[in-house]
Amino acid sequence: MLDKRYKGVFYILLSAFFFALMALLVRLAGDLPAVQKSFFRNLVALFFAAAVLVKKRPAVKMEKADWWYMFLRSSFGTLGVLCNFYAVDHLLLADASMLNKMSPFFAIVLSALLLKEKLTPFQLGAVAAAFCGVLLVVKPTGQNMTLFPALIGLLGGFGAGFAYTMVHLLGTRGVPGPFIVFCFSLFSCLVTGPMMLAEFVPMTSAQLGILFLVGLSAAFAQFSITAAYSCAPAREISVFDYSQILFSALLGFLFFRQVPDGLSWLGYLIIVATAAANFLYNLRRTA
Repeated sequence: MLDKRYKGVFYILLSAFFFALMALLVRLAGDLPAVQKSFFRNLVALFFAAAVLVKKRPAVKMEKADWWYMFLRSSFGTLGVLCNFYAVDHLLLADASMLNKMSPFFAIVLSALLLKEKLTPFQLGAVAAAFCGVLLVVKPTGQNMTLFPALIGLLGGFGAGFAYTMVHLLGTRGVPGPFIVFCFSLFSCLVTGPMMLAEFVPMTSAQLGILFLVGLSAAFAQFSITAAYSCAPAREISVFDYSQILFSALLGFLFFRQVPDGLSWLGYLIIVATAAANFLYNLRRTA
């Protein structure tokens, strides 16, 4: 079990870097609809996952309930991607990443509600503290012009948290990670494809190349996060997912000279500290 936890930590750090890189590339792709960016992101991931399945040929045994869990993983994952891409285009990279990184706290709550994992008073307090940190990042005032994209980003975090809860459930039921990624990517392409055609915006060759890199980064990140949550439950490794905030803040400064304000930094500190405390608490419980 300990070895699996270490593997989960490694994979989740790897996914954090690739997700931060993906967000940077989404911003660099320019003024394109979030649906169009999402389609190309998942199209590349679809072919990548198909190639892995053809090469490794893992045994896939799916029961009727597993298909329902796969549908939930795919639908909420698609919602999470669309909302996150919208937030990336309208917020600081670090703010968008932090709102998306509320997904582990949503995963904790959803695991208690859906998977019947016991939620302690400490964990409830951690979730409440994390949402206090979110308020500092979102800053919900009548004069705040970024409130709407911030709420969309938070919705994306909820979608991702629900999706990762299903990933963990599917992993414990023996469904191979590459197959989970393939099904999610296929579902997302089928959903976003018609929407993209309805509002298609012509792209330059540079934009097309950037979107290809978006898809490649997303594929690496998706395989890594799927492997992470298949190795260990969210409550044991999710804290390391917050390294994406550091990657995003650094990339945002280097490429766009973005500097979060004091309230955002305080919100980051509260959320990350809460996540770290919750992680240490769960380690002690496990021990």
